Amino acid sequence: MSDWLHNLPVPWMALVIFGFTYFLAATVFAAVMVFATEARTKSLKTISPGMLPVLGIIFGLFVAFTAAQVWGDSDRASAAVSREASALRSVELLAAGLPAEQDAHLRGLVRDYVGQAATVEWPMMAQREVSLKATPSALTEALQLVVAMTPQGTGQATVQRELINALEQALDARRQRIIISLTAVNAVKWWCLYLQAACALVVIGLVHCDNRLAATIAMGLFATGVSASVLLIAAHDRPFAGQISIGPEPLLQIMPEKPDKQP
Repeated sequence: MSDWLHNLPVPWMALVIFGFTYFLAATVFAAVMVFATEARTKSLKTISPGMLPVLGIIFGLFVAFTAAQVWGDSDRASAAVSREASALRSVELLAAGLPAEQDAHLRGLVRDYVGQAATVEWPMMAQREVSLKATPSALTEALQLVVAMTPQGTGQATVQRELINALEQALDARRQRIIISLTAVNAVKWWCLYLQAACALVVIGLVHCDNRLAATIAMGLFATGVSASVLLIAAHDRPFAGQISIGPEPLLQIMPEKPDKQP
């Protein structure tokens, strides 16, 4: 599905998806009723209603497999952001074991990195435009700063080692969330999902071709179920886009405060 649909508020997204699905059902209904002339009705009625459970099960499997991917991506995205925030929080706490100048510098770099991630990377992830080629300068400088330190005693040596580990974890978590931000349900899956739904709608129409009211009700109910399934998947398809998305709040919560200016 296109970016503009994923970026719509959920009510508008629902309106578009339900509208399209009902239009598809109405088109199938009209085509079946035109085709099901009085001369053909008897032949069409020989189509076994037993096809409906089979088609319904296949459609349900399509939905389940697609939803499994979406839920997995969402869980991994949330875990990556939490792990990144946890690693940066560890950096902030460990920085207290450094000399005051290095502590302030390191906290400032973490603050710059969080601000850059929240204001620049998150909107780019929503548009699937962020790339792993772009290295966060603030976090890279922080890692270089820690590596270049000359520890005074075993205590600072331990702090230096833990800081390097925490910064590497933050970089790895950032890579993971960027990779996940580029994932989405591809067009082939969406086409197959709707093609299977269309097949089921055709069979429903053919089975009830002699009773327009029954066909309308049955096709309308199935179209509603299809719309609800598609809406549920589309609303969670891209973890960092849309109204239901993972925001940078965990990072902002651990963002170091700016030091008060001395008079």
